[in-house]
Amino acid sequence: MLLKTIAGVSALVSCVVYACMGWALWTLPLLFVGIYGLLFLLAVAFLWAICAVVDLDKPQEEDSPFYRRIMHLYIEALIQLVRVRLHTKGLENTPKEGRFLLVCNHLFIADPGIVLHCFRKSQLAFLTKKENYDLPFIGAFMHRILCQPIDRENDRQALKSIIKCIQLIKEDKVSVCAFPEGYTSKDGKLHPFRPGVFKIAQKTNVPIVVCTIQNTRQIFKNLKHLRHTDVELHLVDIIPPEAYAGMNTVALSDMVYEKMIADLGEDFRYSQ
Repeated sequence: MLLKTIAGVSALVSCVVYACMGWALWTLPLLFVGIYGLLFLLAVAFLWAICAVVDLDKPQEEDSPFYRRIMHLYIEALIQLVRVRLHTKGLENTPKEGRFLLVCNHLFIADPGIVLHCFRKSQLAFLTKKENYDLPFIGAFMHRILCQPIDRENDRQALKSIIKCIQLIKEDKVSVCAFPEGYTSKDGKLHPFRPGVFKIAQKTNVPIVVCTIQNTRQIFKNLKHLRHTDVELHLVDIIPPEAYAGMNTVALSDMVYEKMIADLGEDFRYSQ
């Protein structure tokens, strides 16, 4: 929508200037390119401005509708710019009411953006590594939409982040997405899960939405050759609370792992 709007405005302004100035026809495409470039830079400047005012040290207790809308607008534009073609399956089964825990495999830095785009109506917040908060633009938006940083090397701090996610779901502020592998997969395999993230579902008694994502690791490689990247995102299953009642986090983790493998294929199973 953002890129189409910029293109539409650029075309309209170019035609008006061309008609008013009476310049040669060959100047029309140059006008379009120049105005498009200017508007694109203004869009980037606007993004920088709204991120610059975010204080990451100030606690964020409410989801920001404004930042969430802007985030979705720019994610959609970024997906178009990097030439991603999304192919989804099962998203029509996404819970329409109530909160949930979404879990997905993790291949690349682009995965959260893809998930947010596909579940843009679900008001997702991520349990994400604390280093992401240092990334330009991304950290500000994560803070505003109630993402929770997790220190993967400090179990006590990690538990505090999980408890905060539990609180957010109980207070009906957001649904939570977590990548239970804990890290991006360097070899593309589905690595063993960290069972602690499933405490979020157990303590809130919400459904677990199981998803898989494929081929995001190829995005930048294909972009260098100006090729599209076909990315698959599947909603594999929704596990209702009664289906995991009485299970410990390890057993629940194993069950979800097998559901992902059933969708991805045995070639994705990690073996030491």
